[in-house]
Amino acid sequence: MAVRYPRPLRPGDRVGITSPSSGVAEKHLERLHVAIRDVEARGFEVVLGRCMDGSGHVSAPAASRAGELTAMLTDPGIRAVVPPWGGETAIDLLPLLDWDRLRAAEPTWLVGFSDLSTIITPLTLLTGAATLHGNNLMDTPYRVPEGLLTWLDIVVAPRGHQFTQIPSSHHRSTGWDDFAAVPEVREYTLDAPGAWRRLDGTGDVEVEGRLIGGCIETLCNLTGTGYLDTSAFAWTEAADGLLVYVEAAGDDSFTICRNLHGLRLAGFFERANAVLVGRTSAPGAPSLSQHEAVLDALGSLNVPIIADVECGHVPPYMPIVNGARGRLVHTSARSELTQTLG
Repeated sequence: MAVRYPRPLRPGDRVGITSPSSGVAEKHLERLHVAIRDVEARGFEVVLGRCMDGSGHVSAPAASRAGELTAMLTDPGIRAVVPPWGGETAIDLLPLLDWDRLRAAEPTWLVGFSDLSTIITPLTLLTGAATLHGNNLMDTPYRVPEGLLTWLDIVVAPRGHQFTQIPSSHHRSTGWDDFAAVPEVREYTLDAPGAWRRLDGTGDVEVEGRLIGGCIETLCNLTGTGYLDTSAFAWTEAADGLLVYVEAAGDDSFTICRNLHGLRLAGFFERANAVLVGRTSAPGAPSLSQHEAVLDALGSLNVPIIADVECGHVPPYMPIVNGARGRLVHTSARSELTQTLG
């Protein structure tokens, strides 16, 4: 199936907000309202779903979450769906989503990362609809550093649009802002130098392929199922191969190493022309750092492996469109990722 791009959002279009995984606790409601006002300030109407309860680890029973997400993604009046953030167990939605309706519907942007990878990556692989791995709703009020974009910049872009992002000069070294104490925060604390790093060797990298990927800890649980067949996607949509991106949310290096080995054995990287690895603050071990874990699992692919990319749980964030054509450049003079919506 051909990659299908949602039509660009225009002023007056509706943006749906629902929580397929974790909802929003009462102490974080003011941050939610700040983010909603920012979306509305761009000229969009916000539709707030019923699955938003943040008192537990999920916002509602699985059937309710799956039903609301399916309804929003197939509603022709809703042009983007942006959950507040990820969570822990979005995997329980996969068998409950109406995949036939999703395939038949005009594509709608679905935005998110972390546990939302469990949904957005299979959505692209199974329906051909492009999805957006990037900053979520609660991060929307932050001012984006020079060289990067926000999801709001991408969902308004027409098919065929090409955009290039480069590494941020700095990233956040530790922790998160306290949205309960400072719900209006708009400036990232970026206190450590940022640059991409090639792990598998030296030399210039210039490579192309269709983009696909997500969070290691959530995607690894889909291996062996029908929800993560990148090989079939590659053969139909990426004759020249894939650019696969992965990122570690917080698991230690031994766990990440095992998970990446499992993903490789399941064929997730089979057609990769290069691998992008998100910057992580997850712990390493004296005998195995996070970078070494990646090399241990993926070094045998014999493709460029570029690490410390802004596609993980460490701010700031580089939005990546699943299904877009990508061109990765990493040399001593420049690093950049160009994406084409076509």
